[in-house]
Amino acid sequence: MARKKLLRARQRLGKYRIERRLSDGPRAAVYQAYDTIHGVKVALKIPDPDIMDDEFLDEFRREARLSVRMEHPNVLPVQNACFLEDYFVIAMPLGIETLADRMTRRMSNDLALDFSRQALAAVAHAHSRKIIHCDVKPENFIIFPDNRLKLTDFGFSKIALRSVRKASGSGTVGYLSPEQALGRPMFQSDVFALGLVLYQLYSGQLPEWPFKWPPPGYSRIRGKLRSKMLGWLRKSMEFKPHDRYKNAVTMERAFNKIHLKLVRRDR
Repeated sequence: MARKKLLRARQRLGKYRIERRLSDGPRAAVYQAYDTIHGVKVALKIPDPDIMDDEFLDEFRREARLSVRMEHPNVLPVQNACFLEDYFVIAMPLGIETLADRMTRRMSNDLALDFSRQALAAVAHAHSRKIIHCDVKPENFIIFPDNRLKLTDFGFSKIALRSVRKASGSGTVGYLSPEQALGRPMFQSDVFALGLVLYQLYSGQLPEWPFKWPPPGYSRIRGKLRSKMLGWLRKSMEFKPHDRYKNAVTMERAFNKIHLKLVRRDR
């Protein structure tokens, strides 16, 4: 396989001037760049030209098109998508850090609840548009000023159909639901992944599948969440898809209902 061609600092790519590389995955690299026309810093996602074929290109085109349908305060928009000097470039607003980065530091329970609410809102919005994300993980939630959380990377997303879905087992292994690992992603797959993200958010640990309830880190999470909220979280992480919430819309609705009751009780 040809060696991946990484862009260098100060290299120009159309109107963008590369500043530094933020991440380097197996399919694409993400760079911090300066938009010399608009005078702002942006994030550029650039698929590796050496391994990009028509299927890959269709995937990233899909991400750009889905972004148009996904306008929401908690979804990262695509500002521009085009070819620049043989590179396919997707330009997005530049955040501060990922949720994965933020989870490495101490966090108040109020902030964790706020991040939970925003993450739920993002995935629920996608599901309301019949879009399955297929790769919900902390690295795909970007934090902006005022702790605004935005979901990104819809490259693996599939438009949900009424019939039984068949797709590749794409996704990130640690957050992959059992049925998605077998190539059958569904709305409940995102629910499972989001449940794991939130469990990790409160406990500091990501349970390794197969796990039994309670998973590692439960003693820590039990000190932060009430019993009904723990039950809500457990339901999202069930092995069988039909035992979980139907989708993130119902998952969000249940969260808000429980949270509202707890707030009223505390008052």
